[in-house]
Amino acid sequence: MPVRLPSLRSSRLAARQVVLHRGIHPRYQSTRSHDRAAIGPFTWKAGALFIVTGAGLWYYFTSEKAKLLERRQQELATASYGKAKVGGPFSLITHEGQPYTQDDLLNHWSLIYFGFTNCPDICPEELDKMASIIDSIDAEFGPVVHPIFITCDPARDTVEQTKVYVKDFHPRLIGLTGSYEAIKAACKAYRVYFSTPPNTKPGDDYLVDHSIFFYLMNPAGEFVDAYGKSQAPETVRTKVAEAIQKWKQ
Repeated sequence: MPVRLPSLRSSRLAARQVVLHRGIHPRYQSTRSHDRAAIGPFTWKAGALFIVTGAGLWYYFTSEKAKLLERRQQELATASYGKAKVGGPFSLITHEGQPYTQDDLLNHWSLIYFGFTNCPDICPEELDKMASIIDSIDAEFGPVVHPIFITCDPARDTVEQTKVYVKDFHPRLIGLTGSYEAIKAACKAYRVYFSTPPNTKPGDDYLVDHSIFFYLMNPAGEFVDAYGKSQAPETVRTKVAEAIQKWKQ
């Protein structure tokens, strides 16, 4: 009797039944292990990459925004039509209780910074930077540049408070204060933005925001340049020294 071989269809059916008996559908047998290996590592790597990239972008755009704001403030401060619009009449009081006006800027260089004594970090950092610049200029040219601090918070920065504050930074630092209207006039003359509310009292709790620049004035009381927070002390020192040398020629 001839032997009947199983058909190709029945052989495939038998193989499929064996596979199904083992719990694996043929359609997914070759892909399930690959998917399991790919999904896990890909998710962790993608997540880590997303976090690092996001943090980098946040830092970049934050720092660039701050630099852009500083450039705009500097452009506003130095905007001119033939002559710089920075500087002008003011009448304030020194930390020693003496009157001080724009005429006291004559016959010497001045490096002026506007801030307030309750500032937690930026003002101390900038005044420390100013002190290092002044010391460096003193070593090369002598005490030809007067460092000046003008408060944007006159209600809390009294003469006594200003006197205590300026001693922490440089022995020649001149602190200036006055009435709210007098401070407002000085800020307007130097194109300084400040947010101190009027009619405040020493015990009031409020925030102060202001422009962050050093203003260099020459011995004629004329504006020369403005230096922002992003400029390193050595950069400012070099520019101040160049201005002094040009003035001597």
